[in-house]
Amino acid sequence: MVYINKKIVEMYEARGWTLYTLAEKADVPYSSLNSSINRNTPPKIDTLERICEAFGVTLAQFFIDDEDLEVLNKKEKELIALFRKMPEEKQQALLELLDR
Repeated sequence: MVYINKKIVEMYEARGWTLYTLAEKADVPYSSLNSSINRNTPPKIDTLERICEAFGVTLAQFFIDDEDLEVLNKKEKELIALFRKMPEEKQQALLELLDR
């Protein structure tokens, strides 16, 4: 399986999705996505962009081959931004609350 298809399969399986679920979330015809995966041909760039959007990653992030890289979704980014704006004592209180 080509690298791109292998990565797509790894990413949807890691989320507990099926190929059909990915097709729905990416607004891509299931038959096209299934055909691409089964024939070992990478999807077209516009399809790959939609797939990346469904995964919540950029194309650049998709091609980064670092297993330690964590990709944050929109809510996680917002939470971190709000946390960074808090005074240190409020940050500590929040961490204690979440640790219960």
